[in-house]
Amino acid sequence: MTERNFKSFLRHVRNYSTRMAEVKLEDARRFIEEILMTVGAPEREAKAHADLLLYADAVGHNSHGINRLRNYVNDCKTGACNPSATPTILNETEATAWVDACHTLGATTGHFCMDLAIEKAKLSGVGWVSAKNCNHNGMCSYWAKKAERQGFIGLSFTNTPPALVPTRSKERALGTNPIAMVAPAANCDKLMVDLATSNVAMGKIEIFAKNKEPIPTGWALGPDGNPTTDSEEALKAGLLMPLGGEEINSGYKGYALAAMVEILCSGLSGSNPSHKVPGWDQTDSQKPMNLGQCYAAIDPECFAPGFAERIAEYLETLRNLEPADPERPVVVPGDMAINNLKDAEERGTVAYPQQEIDALIELAKEYRIRPLQSVQKR
Repeated sequence: MTERNFKSFLRHVRNYSTRMAEVKLEDARRFIEEILMTVGAPEREAKAHADLLLYADAVGHNSHGINRLRNYVNDCKTGACNPSATPTILNETEATAWVDACHTLGATTGHFCMDLAIEKAKLSGVGWVSAKNCNHNGMCSYWAKKAERQGFIGLSFTNTPPALVPTRSKERALGTNPIAMVAPAANCDKLMVDLATSNVAMGKIEIFAKNKEPIPTGWALGPDGNPTTDSEEALKAGLLMPLGGEEINSGYKGYALAAMVEILCSGLSGSNPSHKVPGWDQTDSQKPMNLGQCYAAIDPECFAPGFAERIAEYLETLRNLEPADPERPVVVPGDMAINNLKDAEERGTVAYPQQEIDALIELAKEYRIRPLQSVQKR
């Protein structure tokens, strides 16, 4: 991205973020729980899913937060998701398990599978769980972090509906297929990796399209299969380029990572591969997604002593590197998300675009739920 494009993007993000409304975390949690219980989710599962969505909003990853609530609600209403189902183990060894998620809520699947991976890691040093018939499970780092809190290295992967175009292709065939790893360190520190294997999320292109600004080359293809800088054309075509962009810029590496996630998810679980996953939108489709997901926990105590101390020292080495810009210190993956989460918890609020609040008010009317209340605008 050129400096001009980057500054343009930041300007649009700032303009977008000024039209925000603060909502109390407890009110947002109440709202999500009530909506999900209205469409058949047991109270425990509704609470778990509310925590998952609010985590994304609190760390600043709004694309996986409350704005996805209508999708979940529609899936429950049509039967594409069975919110009261319980995942089952189809096959297992001391260190592995194959699970049928039974099309239940993503948070239900995530807790079941990562808890299972952790228990196996306690016995065998590593636990690896692959699941089929899954629904959207939110931010992958949420699940990797669950293992990290117990002293394990946590890993989480999922495939997604097709959006990413393989290198040299003009058709999408892979999902954004995210990768997450959270590793514990001494002094409550951690390294938290959570990334999609596409170059950018579709949400960034939406920001440029909203402001009728061109996007950088390497973000997306147009309908003719060639890289485009036309944001509206890119949004309409929906053809994201892999991490790295064009082949000359090593975009094949992002393509390879997306394919790797596909093997770990649909390959191991027998789920739909990304190119067969139905689109996830706010329609009345009754087609289950049948995503494939992987959850893993690794006990570092089974390896060289002093893991937590080594990682803590390594992270501090990175943070103490001399920055190119003194006003922008070096951070390690996860620092910004952790700081955002801390700030949200201290404020007791989370910020949403006013248009999101308006959409949720309509959802509340539809299901006769008390709507969210903004506490202030900024």
